[in-house]
Amino acid sequence: MSLSIRNQIPGTVTAVTPGEAMATVRVRLDGGQDVTAAVTVDAVKDLGLAEGSAVQALVKATEVSLATGPVEGLSIRNRLPGTVRGVATGAAMASVRITVEGGELTAAITKEAVTDLGLREGTAVTALFKSTEVSLATA
Repeated sequence: MSLSIRNQIPGTVTAVTPGEAMATVRVRLDGGQDVTAAVTVDAVKDLGLAEGSAVQALVKATEVSLATGPVEGLSIRNRLPGTVRGVATGAAMASVRITVEGGELTAAITKEAVTDLGLREGTAVTALFKSTEVSLATA
């Protein structure tokens, strides 16, 4: 199956914490970073997720935010340090490719944000995305 979701990052489940309706799933990405996904308990069962399960963490580019300074005091769980690899700017929006340990992410942000943050190749950034915006896929 092919998906339009650009950010498809391989990893391994390290923990599943079930709740009444939702569960948090901790994934160790192949680059060594940890990502948290908030998915339904039914999804955990349907996908057979358990410690050691191989998964793809999926995040739409429109759900990735970027920071150029210290990130503190946020509820956003997923924070991956990286470096801007390239910026493609259109009339209103931009696509920013970020190299992270073990792979690459894409963030779709406004052209104005690119300018305000001074983003260009080589800029150090932190890619941020909420755990509720991470989907998981198994082979």
